[in-house]
Amino acid sequence: MLKVASLNQCVNYLTYLNLKKIFCLSNGNGLYIQPAFFILAFLTFLFLKPVLSTAEMADENSDSPEAVPVRVESVLIKGNRRIETDAILVVIRTKKGDILDYGILDKDLRDIYKMGYFKDVQIETADGTSGKIVIFRVIEKPSIDKIVFEGNKKEGEDKLKKELGIDLYSILDNNEVKQSVNRLKDYYRQKGYYNAEIKDVIELLDNNEVLLKYKITENEKVCISKIQFLGNKRFDDDDLKDIMETSEKGFFSWITNSGYLEKKKLEFDVHKITSFYQNHGYIKAKIGKPKITYVKDKGLTIIIEIDEGPQYGVRTVSVEGELIKPADELLEKVQIKNEKVFNRETVRKDIQTLRSIYGNEGYAYANVDPITKEDNENHLIDIAFVITKGQKVRFERINIFGNTITRDKVIRRELLVIEDDYYNGAALKYSTQNLNRLGFFEDVQIQKRKGSADDLMILDVNVKERPTGSFSFGAGYSSVDDLFGTVQLSQKNLFGRGQQVKAQARIGGTSSLFDIRFIEPWVLDKPVSLDSRIYKWEYEYDDYTKDSFGASLGVGFLVGIDIFTRAYITYSYDDADITDIDDYVSRYIRDMEGRNKTSSMVFEIRRDSRDKPWDTSRGSVNSFSFEYAGGLLGGDIDFNKYFAKSAWYFPLFWKTVILVQGRWGYIEARDDGHIPVYQKFTLGGINTVRGFEYGDISPIDPEYGDKIGGEKMMCYNLEYRFPVLKKQGLVGLVFFDAGNVFEKDESWGFSGIRKSAGLGIRWYSPMGPLRLEYGKNLDPRDDEESGKWEFSVGGAF
Repeated sequence: MLKVASLNQCVNYLTYLNLKKIFCLSNGNGLYIQPAFFILAFLTFLFLKPVLSTAEMADENSDSPEAVPVRVESVLIKGNRRIETDAILVVIRTKKGDILDYGILDKDLRDIYKMGYFKDVQIETADGTSGKIVIFRVIEKPSIDKIVFEGNKKEGEDKLKKELGIDLYSILDNNEVKQSVNRLKDYYRQKGYYNAEIKDVIELLDNNEVLLKYKITENEKVCISKIQFLGNKRFDDDDLKDIMETSEKGFFSWITNSGYLEKKKLEFDVHKITSFYQNHGYIKAKIGKPKITYVKDKGLTIIIEIDEGPQYGVRTVSVEGELIKPADELLEKVQIKNEKVFNRETVRKDIQTLRSIYGNEGYAYANVDPITKEDNENHLIDIAFVITKGQKVRFERINIFGNTITRDKVIRRELLVIEDDYYNGAALKYSTQNLNRLGFFEDVQIQKRKGSADDLMILDVNVKERPTGSFSFGAGYSSVDDLFGTVQLSQKNLFGRGQQVKAQARIGGTSSLFDIRFIEPWVLDKPVSLDSRIYKWEYEYDDYTKDSFGASLGVGFLVGIDIFTRAYITYSYDDADITDIDDYVSRYIRDMEGRNKTSSMVFEIRRDSRDKPWDTSRGSVNSFSFEYAGGLLGGDIDFNKYFAKSAWYFPLFWKTVILVQGRWGYIEARDDGHIPVYQKFTLGGINTVRGFEYGDISPIDPEYGDKIGGEKMMCYNLEYRFPVLKKQGLVGLVFFDAGNVFEKDESWGFSGIRKSAGLGIRWYSPMGPLRLEYGKNLDPRDDEESGKWEFSVGGAF
C-alpha cells in the first residue's frame, strides 16, 4: 500500500490517480477522457478543499518538525518479455536513492509510452526496508511474426516486402502499418496499376504475436492513351516521344509491355528530354513536371510543358591553363569546335578526352573545367577548357585480391602497369580488358585509391574466379554417326598457371576421333605462346574412308603494332590414308586413294580487340593467314592456301549486340599437282551457313554427283544477340547466313549464293558455349531439307 507523510501528499496522490484515470493513454498513441473518473475527481476536489486549507493553516502555525522525505529503495520493471529491462531503465529518471517525486514518476510514465513498444504502463509502489520500491508494470504491444500477401499476381512478394518499410519481428505500430499500405499503393502506381486496392488485416496469434496480412486487388494496368507536349516548336511531338522510354499504348504493347506508366521512367524521360534540348543548343530549355490525368475507361494523359528558349551556336573554342602539349595539338582532339550549335554531350566527351590525354602522361587527377561565356544577344557561346594538371602520380603498390586458384604472376603479367610506373589511364583500361579476355574470371574490377603521399596511388585488382575446368561424357545418335559416345576433359587454367589443356575422344558408328592439345601462353614468362596438338581421326564418308594421324606445333608473339596484334607460325603434319573408295565416284576422289602426306607451315597475323572471348559485346577480330604446303617441307601435296576473316561486334541498346562477320578463302595447287577434296573448301553446319548439312554447299561433279569442294569460298554472318538470363549467361539470337563455294575457274560473285536464317539460344557454360540453333534454308533444292537443328558444345563463333 502507498503511504504518504502528510495530508497534502494524500490529496496530491489522489488527484494524480484520478487524473491518470481521467486522461487515459490509448494504446500509447493518444489521450481520451473517461467521464466517470472526471466527476469523481471533481467531487474529491470540492470535498477536500476546505480540509486542505485548514490543514495548510495548521501546518503553517505548527511547531512540529517537517515530514521526513521518502527515498526510492529500488526501481523494478515487470511484464516485459521482448524489450530488455536496461532499455526501459535508460528512459526512466527515477533512480535508486532518489527522493520519491510523483511529478517525475508521471514524466517517467510518459517517457516509457513514447518508446512506442507498450500498449499499457502502470506505476505501483511498495514498502521496502529502507524506502519505497517503485514498480513499472508494462504490457507490450504485439510483435509481427508473419507478413503475408494475398492477391499479388503481377508483383513478387520479395519486391513488395522491400517497399513495406516494416520488418519481421518488429513491434506492431498501427500508424506505420497505414503508411506501409500507402507505400504499396505508390509502388503499384509506379508500375502502372492505378486502380490497385490494398487493405491491411491484423490477426492475433499466440505469445502476443500477430500476423500482418495485405489483401491486394491489383486490377489491370492503366494504359497511357496520350502523351502531349505544349510549347515545343523546334521538335514535334513524335521527335520527343522517340527519346522517351514511356510511350503510348500501341498495337504491339501486348508483346513489348509498353504503354504503361512507371513514374521513375517518366522522371528519367524528363532528364532525357532536357539533355536532348541541351545537346541541340537550347541551353536554357526548361521542361516542366509532367501532369498526369486519369479518366476512367480512357486511361492516362500525360502533358509536358516545354519552354525551349533560343538556340545557341558555338563561336570560339580554346584550351587554356597548364598545358603539357601545344594548344593546337590539344584542340585537334576537341570535337565541339566542329559543331555549329552547342552540344553539352560533346563537351562532356571532350572533357573526358582531355583528361585521358593528361592521364596517359601520368596526371591522374588532372581537372578540366569548361568555362562558357554566353552572348545572349547573338545567341553564341565561347568555350574555354581550363586545365589544371595537378601532380604526376606513380603506382605505389598493386594488390591482387580474389584469386584463390590463379597465381598472382598470371594476373600481373596481363597488367600493362607496374609498381613505380607513372599513372596511365589507357594502360589501366587495356589491363582490365586483358584480364577479361583470359576467360578465367566472372568479374574484374580495378580500384584506385590514394597512396602514402599525394603523388602515389595504390591499385586494388579484384577478381572473381569462374570454373575453368570441365569433364563431360555422353552418348547420342545422329544420322551420320548412328550411335556415338564422347568423353571430353578440358582445363583453361591448369594448376592456376594459365596453361590450357584439352583432350577429347569420340567413337561412333562411322567415325572416331582422339585429340589432345596443350597451350602455354607465356613461355619462360615471356609474351610468347606455344601451341601443340596431336590427333588421330578416322571418318567413313559416303564414298571413301579417311584415316589420318597428325600433329602441329606453333608459336605466337606480339608484333609491336599494338597490344592486340600477334603473329603466329605453325608447322603441321598430316598423314591421311584414303581407302574403301567406291567404284562409281568422281575422279577427284579416286585421285586421293592411298597415303596423302601434308607437311605445311601457316603464317598468320591476327588482331583481336574483343572485350571477352565468349559473350563478346564489343571489339573485332581480323586475321589473314597463308599456308604453304609441300615443296621444301616435303610431303605429297603442294598447295598455297589463303584465308581471311573479319568479325565486328557492336553493342546496342538493352545490352544487345550485333555481330557482322565475313570469311574468305582461296587455295591453289603448285606444280600442276592435285589438291585432295578434304583440303578444299565446303560450307554448311553450325559454324558456317546454318540450316545446311555439314559440307552441303560445295561444287558437284556433274558426271557422278559427288561433292568435290571448291578452291574459292566466301561466307557471311549477321547475328543479333539479346540477353535472356544475363546472370546465368543465357542469350538468345536471330541470324542470317549466306555463302558459296566456287571452283578455280569460276568468278567470285553473289549470283546463286546460298542463304539461311534462324534463331537459337546460347549458354556460356564453364565447358564453353552450349549452342542450340535452328537454321532455315531460304532456297532449298530438290535434295536438300528445308531447315536443320544444330547443337554443339565448346568452341567460339
